Amino acid sequence: MKVHILDDWFDTLRRLPCFAKLAGHDVTVWTDHEPDPVALAERVQDAEALVLFRERTKIGEALLTRLPNLKLISQRSVYPHIDVDACTAQNVLLCSNMHGGAPSYAAAEHTLALILASYRQITEQAASLKAGNWQSGVGRTLRGRTLGLYGYGRIAGAVAGYAKAMGINVLWWASEAGRARAIADGETVAASREAFFNGSDVVSVHVRLKPETRGLITADDLAAMAPRALFVNTSRSGLVAPGALEAEVARGRIHAAVDVFDQEPLTDTNNILLTHPNVLVTPHIGYVTEDEFDLQFSDIFDQINAYAEGVPIHMINPQVFEQPA
Repeated sequence: MKVHILDDWFDTLRRLPCFAKLAGHDVTVWTDHEPDPVALAERVQDAEALVLFRERTKIGEALLTRLPNLKLISQRSVYPHIDVDACTAQNVLLCSNMHGGAPSYAAAEHTLALILASYRQITEQAASLKAGNWQSGVGRTLRGRTLGLYGYGRIAGAVAGYAKAMGINVLWWASEAGRARAIADGETVAASREAFFNGSDVVSVHVRLKPETRGLITADDLAAMAPRALFVNTSRSGLVAPGALEAEVARGRIHAAVDVFDQEPLTDTNNILLTHPNVLVTPHIGYVTEDEFDLQFSDIFDQINAYAEGVPIHMINPQVFEQPA
């Protein structure tokens, strides 16, 4: 198959073991980002399969109608960036492994790294030293504090394990079903949503972005957090109500550590999340490690091979494959 891989910004995949799974296919790797669907269609005109890096490129009707040869889109995890109805209308099969095996330990580790860096002022202290100065302030200790984890899933579970090993108390909040699972597992669940936000020194969100979870974290939730509490988001920006975090940061009450943004790549250098001293930011690198890529793209390439062999897996719109040729 003619396979086009989009948005591999550092040309990483060729160097990973999983890339060998594409042997026998005609593979083109694009190492930059083309947001315009017309220009992108011209690039990938001969593509029979598109490989996506998470949500880096939106896939909609404007692109799909310009790709008459496209048969398959292969990716991993949720797909809010893909118009599934448009895929079906164009007879393009979407395959996406929604479950995988292990949690994203890379994302869990990055969550912990952001918390540690925020509490110990790592970036500020390093910048001070590199500028020829010495200590620039006084950090805080995490042991004995309370980490509030919103979302009772695999990544949050990994973060909880790291936190407990460091002597940090873990408090949970989630959907009703998630809270029930946490209680059954013997975990500590907050008495109420307000008690969760108010009683946590650090709140970290680990929820999948779906229509029903968009705007899940509200301005009232953030306002309920204690002064100097830290809000961490390594999941999806859309989980927070539009403008709510920016407004709360502007008040100067809380700190934030953010890996995800409404616009990615983020080009607005005046965004308060970039300019406010209480905010630590990273450019959506929670899952960006060689090890995580090898794990994720192994699944993605398996989906391509399964399709080429006539036995597709992880189909999101299986009616496309069931249609007669």
